[in-house]
Amino acid sequence: MESFRMSFLSLLPFILLALVSVEGAGDERSTYIVHVQPQANHLLDTADDRKALYQSFLPVHGRLLHAYHHVASGFAARLTQREVKEMSALPGFVAALPDRVYKLHTTHTPRFLGLNSLQGTRNTSYGFGDGVIIGVLDSGITPDHPSFSDAGMPPPPAKWKGTCDFNGRSKCNNKLIGARVFDTAGNGTASSTGAPLSPIDDDGHGTHTSSTAAGTVVPGAQVLGQGRGTASGIAPRAHVAMYKVCGEDCTSADILAGIDAAVADGCDVISMSLGGPSLPFHEDSIAIGTFAAAEKGLFISMSAGNSGPNYTTLSNEAPWMLTVGASTMDRLISSRVHLGNGLTFDGESVYQANTSAAVLYPLVYAGASSTPDAQFCGNGSLDGFDVKGKIVLCERGNDVGRIDKGVEVLRAGGAGMILTNQFIDGFSTIADVHVLPASHVSHDAGTAILDYIKTAASPMAQFTFRGTILGTSPAPAMTSFSSRGPSTQNPGILKPDITGPGVSVLAAWPFQVGPASASRQNGPTFNFESGTSMSAPHLSGIAALIKSKYPEWSPAAIKSAIMTTADTTDRSGKPILNEQHKAADLFAVGAGHVNPDKAMNPGLVYDIAPADYIGFLCGLYTDKQVSLIARKAVDCSAVKVIPERLLNYPSISVAFPASWNSTTPMLVERTLSNVGEVPAVYYPQFDLPKNGMNVSVEPASLRFNSMNQMKTYTVSVWPRMGSSSVVVQGALRWVSDKHTVRSPISATFEG
Repeated sequence: MESFRMSFLSLLPFILLALVSVEGAGDERSTYIVHVQPQANHLLDTADDRKALYQSFLPVHGRLLHAYHHVASGFAARLTQREVKEMSALPGFVAALPDRVYKLHTTHTPRFLGLNSLQGTRNTSYGFGDGVIIGVLDSGITPDHPSFSDAGMPPPPAKWKGTCDFNGRSKCNNKLIGARVFDTAGNGTASSTGAPLSPIDDDGHGTHTSSTAAGTVVPGAQVLGQGRGTASGIAPRAHVAMYKVCGEDCTSADILAGIDAAVADGCDVISMSLGGPSLPFHEDSIAIGTFAAAEKGLFISMSAGNSGPNYTTLSNEAPWMLTVGASTMDRLISSRVHLGNGLTFDGESVYQANTSAAVLYPLVYAGASSTPDAQFCGNGSLDGFDVKGKIVLCERGNDVGRIDKGVEVLRAGGAGMILTNQFIDGFSTIADVHVLPASHVSHDAGTAILDYIKTAASPMAQFTFRGTILGTSPAPAMTSFSSRGPSTQNPGILKPDITGPGVSVLAAWPFQVGPASASRQNGPTFNFESGTSMSAPHLSGIAALIKSKYPEWSPAAIKSAIMTTADTTDRSGKPILNEQHKAADLFAVGAGHVNPDKAMNPGLVYDIAPADYIGFLCGLYTDKQVSLIARKAVDCSAVKVIPERLLNYPSISVAFPASWNSTTPMLVERTLSNVGEVPAVYYPQFDLPKNGMNVSVEPASLRFNSMNQMKTYTVSVWPRMGSSSVVVQGALRWVSDKHTVRSPISATFEG
């Protein structure tokens, strides 16, 4: 008995701990976004009425983190699982979504796009974005940067209702007209350190994206002497409003609050360079919030993500968004590698040290270290491996930042770094501000360099830095990191929609960059950054230009103008290439590379009414799920359901199940609205591969006699007998004397 008592007493702490764990299960608080719908007896005439409704769902002593008024019917609060379960039994409760963390998708471009940055020389038919307000949801902004000077800017439109929250001292002006911060981690009032919340950008990302979209003209822009020229946003006369939704994290609760504020404040365009994993739209707060924003007339420009080049890696797939991929420009910040055997390879680096081409350094491969994964040059990976005074060959990837690899080489005593792509990244190189002499080279170059290291008795290397070189080719080309389709959530919608400049983009930055030893010049600070984070604000600016010229156009019409006029060839007239220097497919390039000149005068547009999105959603989800997105009760049995392929989208995507009768065509209907000259007649032309599918269209022509006149056509698609193709892609072009309106076509055939 005594033995049992001693055993029991020895186990007692563990038994008590287990009891406490069971007792506390479900008592840990987390942030939830709670979606509700008012009952018939609830009148929601004011914001206070809506807050009162939300408070009625909260437990005693509960507090709202965010009350959503415009883009969601619900609120954010910190709740236990038990409280969520109890709340779910209340009338009007729809769903409680856990707060999710999203990631940021991180001067020459206006000229590359055909938009001269000097206002006195730009084609005035483009305009400069006058009167348009771009709301940027990002990491904050640097208000004192000259890119946000309001010299010559008019006051914001009378509809503007936003605020400027720089802790009591306004740094806003007629360019930067608003700045707000949303941070549930700081409970909406202060940061985790206790400091007052501020829209100031401590990261740089938000400053870069904002100035890319709508920064004013700034002469003398450069980074360590590279990319020298006049910096300008795409829409330099548009107004900017910053909604800081990213501090330590970018959470869905804060992002939704930022979208809600942008709608309430009077923004015309929302630009977001952030995203997360693919989710059903009723679980994705970004999709939910932007649906309401688009419904209210705001244009939504979103980054496609940086998870390429593998397929089905997209973020931000909803059809009411413009999903933007990233491609290169015709600019190289050249860093040439010289090997001891006389071979040379061109690469890139912004930091261009003063080195002598006559001095060669020993060359080693980081992967020769006994440390696992040392070839990726992660933190501490070169310990015990002799790299002192040597140039080190490191491999790209393994979740180690490109600049961080150089930091490790420098820490270990290396004299320089050659950063080589793995096969998956092919020829895609990036100009980074490295901390030591470096060159980012292609996979082919890296393979040759590694072969030299393995075969030479005493491998040697050196760099020569050649500065900024313009007019390089191929350009544009898709970069490897740009996320690819097809869309997981709606494969009947071809995504991404478009591509734009997203590699080595120069734009405003809050602080100096580069190693302390680098020679610097006085003046405003800029930086080169790469990502679909950089391409999305280019398209935000182009949307602002179109909105300024055609203020009555819907977001869908603006998207159509951008997509149907896109370029499918590079500067040399050849097909746009991917990272392997093979022709890029539609899952990479979308409709093509944006052409602002043509987008200003598209001739015809595909328009989509907000109600059509409800019919589209009813084809995907249940009544309850659609109601959550729509912010109202939706009975899909009373709605005309629109299959994905029949949404009036500027591109066409069809999927044939294995059971499909190969002699039966799949029909796709589209309606075009005339926004060009009259009278006008358009005739169809197809760009199709020799094998894979048959396509026809009725009628044989579209004749327009008045502005805004609409014409409907039907495309028939069916498999070509004997074809083994899984995916076949092409395009339909409607051609008049003055315009070409192109819709890409993608057909998937299940085995």
